[in-house]
Amino acid sequence: MENKRKTLFFSILIGLFFLALPARAVCPVCTIAVGAGVGLAEEFGVDDVIIGLWIGGLTVSLIFWTLDWFQRKKINFKSRGFTTAAAYYLLIIFPLFFMKVKGDPIIGKAFNKIWGFDKILVGTVLGSLFFWGGAELYEYLKKKNHDRAHFPFEKVVMPITPLLILSLIFYFIT
Repeated sequence: MENKRKTLFFSILIGLFFLALPARAVCPVCTIAVGAGVGLAEEFGVDDVIIGLWIGGLTVSLIFWTLDWFQRKKINFKSRGFTTAAAYYLLIIFPLFFMKVKGDPIIGKAFNKIWGFDKILVGTVLGSLFFWGGAELYEYLKKKNHDRAHFPFEKVVMPITPLLILSLIFYFIT
C-alpha cells in the first residue's frame, strides 16, 4: 500500500513538470518573499507541511525565472520547460532524502506524514500548484485589463496569497 502511495505521489510530481509553460517570470520580490518565508518558518518551528508549501512556491518561482532568462538569452532546446522543472525539483527535493537533522532525514521521518505522505512532499506539491495557479491568475487578470496590473505589486500579491492562505489552513490542521 505504501509503495502505491509513493508511486502516485511521484506520478503527480512528475505531472507537474509537464505543466511548465512558456516563460512568465515571477518578480524578484516574490521569490525573495518565498525564500524568507521558508527561513522564518524553520526558525520558528513551523510544521513541515507549511515549510513544504513555501519550498514548492520557491521552486516554481525559480523555474519561471530560469525560463525567462533562457528566453531573454535566446537559449532554446527541446523540452526546455520540462528539463528546467525536472532539474529544479531534483536539485531541491532529492537531497532532502539524505540530509539529516538531529539524526533524522528531512524527508522520510517515520511519523512525519499527512494523508499517508511525507509532510514536506505534500506541502511542496500543493505549494507548487497553488503558487503556479496564483501566477497564472495574475497573468489572466492582467491580460483582461489591457496588459496592466490592477494595483501596485499585484504580481507579488497574486502568487503569494495562495501560499499564505494554505499556510493558515495547515496551521490549524496540523
